[in-house]
Amino acid sequence: MAINVREKYLKSSDKMSWWDMLYLPAILKGMTVTLKHFLFTKAYTVEYPEQRKPVAERFRGRHVMKRDEEGRERCTACFCCMYSCPADCIRIEAGEVTPEIQSNHPEDKYAKVFEIDLLRCIFCGMCQDACPKAAIFLEGDYELAQGNDRDAYILTKMVMMESESKPRKVRR
Repeated sequence: MAINVREKYLKSSDKMSWWDMLYLPAILKGMTVTLKHFLFTKAYTVEYPEQRKPVAERFRGRHVMKRDEEGRERCTACFCCMYSCPADCIRIEAGEVTPEIQSNHPEDKYAKVFEIDLLRCIFCGMCQDACPKAAIFLEGDYELAQGNDRDAYILTKMVMMESESKPRKVRR
């Protein structure tokens, strides 16, 4: 008394014809889609090291710290970026501005230590949005492979200042 599973779950209107049981129409339909894509679409291969795919203007890549028009550091260690980071990858230690370094800092405190752990960062851009001084931006650099050491993936303030690229318009 074997029960035919197909007959048990299919209604009489759902029964397949012998032509459908061959699965030939489904195979032909799939092959036509593949053939159209193969013959009529342009190849999208980029030879990576020699050619580079252009990134969108809003792409969020490597973190960069900006300076103001006079060349001073914009970061005033307000901790807004650190508190808004969902991945908790930013570490800031504030320091008091002394008369010797007054020419580099416009406010009375500055970021003595500013580190971003790239292995924890999710590149969401919330640090960029939270910064009231427009000091930190995520630029279009996507080549972030540093090495095999975990310490190589911690961006310090000096590394972010050195990698500063072109000036950027502040969108507020």
